[in-house]
Amino acid sequence: MLEGKKILIMGIRNKWSIAYGIAKSAYENGAKLLFTYMGEENKEKIENLISEFKGSKAYVLDGASEDELVKDVFSKIKEENGKIDGIVHAIAHANTEDLRNDFIFTSKDGLSHAVDVSCYSFVLVSRMAKELDMLNENASLLTLTYYGSTKVFDGYNVMGVAKAALESSVRYLAENLGKDGIRVNSISAGPIKTLSAKGIKDFSSILDVVENRAPLRKNVTQIEVGNVASFLLSPMSSAVTGQIIYADNGYNIMG
Repeated sequence: MLEGKKILIMGIRNKWSIAYGIAKSAYENGAKLLFTYMGEENKEKIENLISEFKGSKAYVLDGASEDELVKDVFSKIKEENGKIDGIVHAIAHANTEDLRNDFIFTSKDGLSHAVDVSCYSFVLVSRMAKELDMLNENASLLTLTYYGSTKVFDGYNVMGVAKAALESSVRYLAENLGKDGIRVNSISAGPIKTLSAKGIKDFSSILDVVENRAPLRKNVTQIEVGNVASFLLSPMSSAVTGQIIYADNGYNIMG
């Protein structure tokens, strides 16, 4: 599906991340992969992680919501690789205390931080890619969200608010970029044991509930989410934009 396509995956951390599952599926479907990651000290770890994806390159980006940093890294990526066909935004963060405490105790700085990193960064990435003429015709932009954006999940708290803002941004960006033939979508994946998920209180109980109540009676895997991403990044989804696509074995339809 992605033969000859160049895909930038932002925010890869380890083999348990959703970004890794997307990278694996995209690579197996023929894509050439580019990555951004945080922290120069992580260079060796990330290079080892992506070594199985032959021909891939990784670039350090220490602030995906910082205009000048994104501009500098994107300029370098374009200079070294030419235009690209897709971007996967797998970046989100909230302060630990804002996930552990009741939402009502969220600080102004905590809310601003969660929205800045988890939502504004995608708006900035989209704008910078357009301004730098970085995207090929019919490019696809993709971000990641979660059902906690529309329903209350204990321990998700401020991240639910940030993801709700992100989902709204997907719709507005889809309208803005559609005139240029660029598609913008999001995947709402079911719960997966990632490093980030460890910050959510009683996360294991969420996995148990989904496994018992989802129509398919199982939890979703990284690769299953990755396969949905490959579809959304490919020409096979050319009529799909502005959508929140659930990859959660149907859990979201249950009352």
